Amino acid sequence: MTIRWSAEAIWEAVAPLLPGFTVEILPEIDSTNSELMRRARAGQMEPTLLVAERQTAGRGRLGRDWQSDTDAGLATLTFSLGLPLAPKDWSGLSLAVGLVVVQSLHPALRLKWPNDVWLDERKLAGILIETTSVGELRYAVIGIGINLLPRAADGLRTPPAALAEVLPGANAPSTLEAIALPLVRAVLDFETQGFGDLRTAFHARDLLYGREVSCTDGSTGSARGVDASGALLLHTASGLQKISSAEVSVRPAAAPTPT
Repeated sequence: MTIRWSAEAIWEAVAPLLPGFTVEILPEIDSTNSELMRRARAGQMEPTLLVAERQTAGRGRLGRDWQSDTDAGLATLTFSLGLPLAPKDWSGLSLAVGLVVVQSLHPALRLKWPNDVWLDERKLAGILIETTSVGELRYAVIGIGINLLPRAADGLRTPPAALAEVLPGANAPSTLEAIALPLVRAVLDFETQGFGDLRTAFHARDLLYGREVSCTDGSTGSARGVDASGALLLHTASGLQKISSAEVSVRPAAAPTPT
């Protein structure tokens, strides 16, 4: 089945903000993040939006797999934005990206620190940010994977959600078009302004706020939002702790039952 992407419309909207910007759609690749990282290390540092209709070796945070469906990309949207980036502080970039994803798609979506999008206690999308330095330039690759249609939960740590549950007409091209320009704007704003000004907006979509959570580093407590750097604030028996390590995974307690 042929997918009709809006690549030209995305390029026309984004190119004025990113000189040299290109949009590339591939029928299949191992990983859009891996491909852009390979290109950057080979000296190809142009701003690029790379979309895969199917990924054979998608990757998530902490080395986890991100499985892409096999039906020509109709059930999932996987893409990466690569560009040279030079913020004063990289802290909070994944939160800024997650925030623009939920704001661009639907009010029901929530953010699970540091880089997942959830719907009704299930994971709908994931974000993976990687960087590499070539000479004096640092190239950032922002990968996003979104479940568009329901999928099996086999082998997944968290039950999956689908965008079609809240946007029945959602498909890969329309979802990409909804996100692409706001994503570029958000990343460029982050480069100059950082995360601090986004705290209030993040808290409005924070899945964990006020909930008991457990961390893979052994910490447990009540989540109290994030600080200006994007670190998770955790109220514990020994006081307020900040969780900032990218190697720490956080799991919420069961959501309270409505009364």
